[in-house]
Amino acid sequence: MSTTIGDLVDRTFREYLEPMDDIVSYTTLSTGINTTDTSVVFNGDLLSVEEEDALDAGAIIEIGQELMICTDLNAVTNTITVTRGARGTTAATHTAGDLIKIAPPFPRKVVFDAVKDQINNLFPTLFAVETQSVQNSNRYTLLGTYDSPGTNNYLVSVLKAISQFTDFSAGSDQTGVVFNSVSVQMIQLPNPFTYVDDTATERTITYTSGPNYVNALQFYNIDQGHTCYVTFKKKFIEPTAETDTLATIGLEDEYEPIIMAGVAAQMMSGRDIPTATADYITDQLAVSNFPVGSANSIRNSLLQYQQLLITQARKYLRAKYPEAVEINGVNAGVQ
Repeated sequence: MSTTIGDLVDRTFREYLEPMDDIVSYTTLSTGINTTDTSVVFNGDLLSVEEEDALDAGAIIEIGQELMICTDLNAVTNTITVTRGARGTTAATHTAGDLIKIAPPFPRKVVFDAVKDQINNLFPTLFAVETQSVQNSNRYTLLGTYDSPGTNNYLVSVLKAISQFTDFSAGSDQTGVVFNSVSVQMIQLPNPFTYVDDTATERTITYTSGPNYVNALQFYNIDQGHTCYVTFKKKFIEPTAETDTLATIGLEDEYEPIIMAGVAAQMMSGRDIPTATADYITDQLAVSNFPVGSANSIRNSLLQYQQLLITQARKYLRAKYPEAVEINGVNAGVQ
């Protein structure tokens, strides 16, 4: 299983886009480069004469997520003169030993963007889940603080709320080992939202990315100052870098095959797929007990396979986290 978005990108290449018998010509970077260097020194021992000739003027190479256009080749010193940040990519720092791909059919930046698209498309069919410990206040309780808003604007609704502290009768507040359901309502406030805190200081909580609202909770039948454990339905957070972890995004392990199948289908839309790649994907789907029929295209088969995985994941998610019962917009805590 993957830990980061970069791992997921690598797994997509390994399982769908780059069969071992049809791998893209590659070498490695001999010395590191910064964002302004235009000379790339490569390891010539990993290339045939024909592959090295392919690095001449006009060729496109890839290091990490950056594409570069070759403008000159010195085959004696194994040095390429390049134009940095080609085709909408950004010049980045690369270290010795980094992989150099020659004319990649599926650029890594494109695959990374496709992973982001697939993650965004999972909601609302699938969703992330987050449980927070929230202390009830006498009015509304903001989720996040002005100096550390977090990703609470991605929260969608309350699935359940429980507490050991519950008012069983007027003036009687009891606690024990048993957790009881708490009635709670999630409200959306404008972004940015200005309020006065408990020290009479005016504060403003602002979200600069993601959904354009601030979330707060209003509790019922529980006294002020008590702790509640609230489980939320949450949108997946869009990744911004390959180092982002799947846990931070909100992805479960079982969502990885869904994303990979969708990325592979997205990459192959409108393309002539090499025979080796088509055969490789067909074999991969067969291993997953989803054989590709002769009447189906590779892309359509991938989309059908993805929908099957989504349906299975959705059944599990709905069974584990059923929608809470709401009465006049208030979560009654009934499961």
